[in-house]
Amino acid sequence: MPRKADEYAVHLFLSSGHREEVRFAQIQDFQKWYSGEIVPNFDSEQFINVPIKNIQGEYMVVRPSSIMAIRVEPVFFGSVERA
Repeated sequence: MPRKADEYAVHLFLSSGHREEVRFAQIQDFQKWYSGEIVPNFDSEQFINVPIKNIQGEYMVVRPSSIMAIRVEPVFFGSVERA
């Protein structure tokens, strides 16, 4: 039985050389944000919101045209599988 990730770390690689990491509780949350914000605006110079769910009162905006790559990494909190 495959393990289920506790959350997903999404690494955004920007054209400026900077890297940013945001976390999503479920892969479906990332897919919804990606398909709703990034895909339709991939060449836009307008800012879009990047959800930061684990930090209260802080937000990030980015231009979709500046995102060169995205890496999605599953994060597992425990090292022991509990069924």
